[in-house]
Amino acid sequence: MSFPVITIDGPSASGKGTVASRVAAALGFHYLDSGALYRVLALYAQQKQVAWDNEARLALLAVRLPLSFEQGRACVDGQDCDDFIRGEEIGAGASQIAALPAVRSALLQRQRDFRQAPGLVTDGRDMGSVVFPDATLKIFLTASAQERAQRRYKQLIEKGQSANLARLQQDIEARDARDASRPVAPLRQEHDARLLDTTELDIATAVAQVLAWYRALP
Repeated sequence: MSFPVITIDGPSASGKGTVASRVAAALGFHYLDSGALYRVLALYAQQKQVAWDNEARLALLAVRLPLSFEQGRACVDGQDCDDFIRGEEIGAGASQIAALPAVRSALLQRQRDFRQAPGLVTDGRDMGSVVFPDATLKIFLTASAQERAQRRYKQLIEKGQSANLARLQQDIEARDARDASRPVAPLRQEHDARLLDTTELDIATAVAQVLAWYRALP
């Protein structure tokens, strides 16, 4: 039996994770933060002293990655690592290793295994294009680079971390270009995905729109 899947793809810091998790909660569906898999792998590789450009060894680590999600938080070997993987350094590493074909292949089935009853909401870069091409509803969620940088800046400041707004926007634009131009599973809006631009929207409005689209499906 094929359970319903809502995919929410989009660029870095667009708010897709927050929207996806709230949509999942509203529907009582499972939630998969696909980006967390790559972030955890980047952290795990760092701990094992495996370079982020060593494709063969990273693929082996991906197959054996002792990853679990506990109450929505990523854990390695049972240890909560969610805060560690949200930093800018690990984010950059995740983007780098996500461009490696062998790594993406190693993590593909692992992501598909999250499709369970009663349904799944997942966010990432290629959820609708590669991982779940038969998704019930596909969303491409985005916002301007300036707005995404401001959101990320606010998050970091609230956590007591230092941040430079101009540098954040530079990094976001560079990651956008890298994600869109990679040869495997590039970031793009699929022809059957609905566009949701959140530049001028708050989270509640964006969540309401996704739920409305889903509930209007035949």
